[in-house]
Amino acid sequence: MTQMSFDEIKKLFDDCVIANYSRIPIAFVRAEGSHIWDSEGNRYVDLMPGWGTSTIGHCHPRVVTALQRQAAMLIHVDNTFYTQPQGLLAQKISQHSFGGKCFFCNSGAEAVEAAIKLARLHKEKDGRYKIITMRDSFHGRTMGAITATGQDKYHKGYLPLLPGFSHVDFNDLDAVKDATDDQTCAVMLEPIQGEGGINLATDEFFAGLRAFCDQEGLLLIADEVQTGIGRTGRWFGYQHYGIEPDIMVLAKALGGGVAIGAMVAKPEVAQSLAPGTHASTFGGNPLACAAALATFKVIEEEDLIEVCRRTSEHIFDRLRQMAEKYSIIQEVRGRGVMCGVELNRPGAPVFQYCLDNKVRLNCTHETVVRLLPAINVPRDALDEGLDVLDEAFQKAEKGEI
Repeated sequence: MTQMSFDEIKKLFDDCVIANYSRIPIAFVRAEGSHIWDSEGNRYVDLMPGWGTSTIGHCHPRVVTALQRQAAMLIHVDNTFYTQPQGLLAQKISQHSFGGKCFFCNSGAEAVEAAIKLARLHKEKDGRYKIITMRDSFHGRTMGAITATGQDKYHKGYLPLLPGFSHVDFNDLDAVKDATDDQTCAVMLEPIQGEGGINLATDEFFAGLRAFCDQEGLLLIADEVQTGIGRTGRWFGYQHYGIEPDIMVLAKALGGGVAIGAMVAKPEVAQSLAPGTHASTFGGNPLACAAALATFKVIEEEDLIEVCRRTSEHIFDRLRQMAEKYSIIQEVRGRGVMCGVELNRPGAPVFQYCLDNKVRLNCTHETVVRLLPAINVPRDALDEGLDVLDEAFQKAEKGEI
């Protein structure tokens, strides 16, 4: 394929692609590890690869090889039949989590939809259908997922939403208890709210929630779309809390950059998703499962969970040093390589300065600078990006940006 210029690519989008995204005027054409190149040949340090999907870096050689081999054998077959890659991937997820069974789909939102359906199916005989979620949560863009999302801005234009959902304050166990009635079937939360501003569930809240759900016969659903597959320094975010959910949902990092989602449920809960109750045409296709299997093997064989922990220490040491220097920084928080820096002013100028200086990160919730680098980001690339971020904070402090 002949490489097009940015203007040529943009014209294609202007003519043929729905403008539902506020696109940045850059076209990326190639990536490797923690670097990505645009159509004009500029190289960027990517500290937010694919919104956190490329957890082992862009185009990891072992993922690329797995895709090439699988594509030459079997790209897709429907779920009327068995395939080896799907079975092996389900085994990997089960072994590294709580021994659950897997349903595969194509995205985090689809995984959330599956979890909502399963929770209602499992409690249908008891007349329970309501689900409690957290304010400032984000669970996806489908109707069920945005209803579950505890942010009004995502609800605008889509009313009426699905019945049976309520939102309570994060880390407020009493609020969960007050919202529970005899029709409540489940509570869903992210161990760390990502889009909501890198807000961590407290130990007391998560443990208390597990105990309360057991007491009241509720299902506990962990949305691990952003926290899963090693990002927090454990395979899954819930593992920091000494508890197990009944259901968890995965996507983003699961496929090493390839689109795949999964819902995992304890066997006694999973049995409620009987034949005919739910399906996904492309879910668990051999190509995506091969990429996910390769991602698991890279993390296992290169000991990337431990690498993530060491990288985390370095990132947070540097971010806290910046917090000591600049009064615009209110708080540094996160876990593993899921990092948030809350400012006392809008973070958009910081984001733009970094992008102008060839470092990609993100600003969420208006004032939180968010970093989700690959768990194996090279130290030199990481420091290059953090140096530019330090400069951005310095200029913001002085009012120069």
